[in-house]
Amino acid sequence: MFVSGEATILHADLDAFYASVEQRDDPWLRGKPIVVGGGVVLAASYEAKAYGIKTAMSGRAARALCPEVISVPPRMEAYTKASRDVFAVFADTTPIVEGISIDEAFLDVSGVRRISGEPVEIAARLRRTVAREVGLPITVGVARTKFLAKVASGVAKPDGLLLVPPNAELDFLHPLPVERLWGVGKVTAAKLHAHGLRKVGDLALHSESDLVALLGAASGRHLRALALGHDPRRVRHRGRSSMGAQHALGRGPHSHESLEATLQLLVGRVCRRMRRADRLGRTVVLRLRFADYTRVTRSHTLGSPTARTDLIGDTARELLEAARPVIAERGVTLVGVAVTNLDKQGTEQLELPFDAEVPNGPPTADTECAGERRRLTHPPIDRHALDSVLDDLHGRFGAGSVTSATLLGRHHRPGVPLLPDAQP
Repeated sequence: MFVSGEATILHADLDAFYASVEQRDDPWLRGKPIVVGGGVVLAASYEAKAYGIKTAMSGRAARALCPEVISVPPRMEAYTKASRDVFAVFADTTPIVEGISIDEAFLDVSGVRRISGEPVEIAARLRRTVAREVGLPITVGVARTKFLAKVASGVAKPDGLLLVPPNAELDFLHPLPVERLWGVGKVTAAKLHAHGLRKVGDLALHSESDLVALLGAASGRHLRALALGHDPRRVRHRGRSSMGAQHALGRGPHSHESLEATLQLLVGRVCRRMRRADRLGRTVVLRLRFADYTRVTRSHTLGSPTARTDLIGDTARELLEAARPVIAERGVTLVGVAVTNLDKQGTEQLELPFDAEVPNGPPTADTECAGERRRLTHPPIDRHALDSVLDDLHGRFGAGSVTSATLLGRHHRPGVPLLPDAQP
């Protein structure tokens, strides 16, 4: 085990993040059931959750559960600022912060106990600071391992604080439902329930070989270890390994031209994020969800890392073109693009335009062959300079201020907030 024998790991998780920001900024919404998003619920306040409303539920289903629910449009810029402010509090608490998403992180406070007090005191102070300086409720779990700290914060929600003492870990863990374990979704939970395994303690009573036979080698060993409270992972700062964006299309036929236009919007959004964060990437990944809700990914690795919109866009379109037959056969309801193998240096190797044809005077008989004139091109465009100018315009006037002709009239929606190392 590479973890401390004491409960020095915190899992801090903002409560109903998007909805809480809306209620913070508009006092009239406080205490009312609200959802962020219209067609699809991006977040629900705890007042709305009391009616059974959940994230990713359709707006129509949410209104059926609670006719009085209030729908508010998302404000990504406000969520981005709130996330940055909270992560600034995390950084002031301890230098060892591992961001998990825009609204949650692990903190290792083992090295600051002499100057900041015991972990529970640090956690309580963190909650007070976030409430005072950011105006948002946050729940903190304190435990010896990352897994137990995350489970503790889930049990303590909303707006709570829970310590799992090292000598009482299994007493805390075993009565909980198996759904609390990482890796247990609806399918795995149904399989466990079918065999009478409903509590974490039920898993702990079975041998590893039994769980492997039921769930497979990787999942069986993973859940067996968690059921016994084993989690050797340290808290460590991790930069983003990828940047991506996706768009749900809905059911119905979608022309290849409309898919290409959607993909171009997503590529532009991803490349702008990469350039703001001074990150380059080598592998372009296309993500598709079909009408039967199965998913596939297709990828291509470039010769050198880049953040150029044209290079990444051309590669993404080639992947989409290759997937055209299966899309026509199975239908598509979601398209996404991501860039992985990110380079933290942010310095791109420039290439000389050896293949460009540059005009050299008026055409002569030597430039004609079989009745066809040689194609003459203009000098190559400096794509880096073009991206830089467009980034500046988009930053000042919005993503839709300057766009290509194929994207005229399309909605340039703001992207979701990112973890701090991917933010400008």
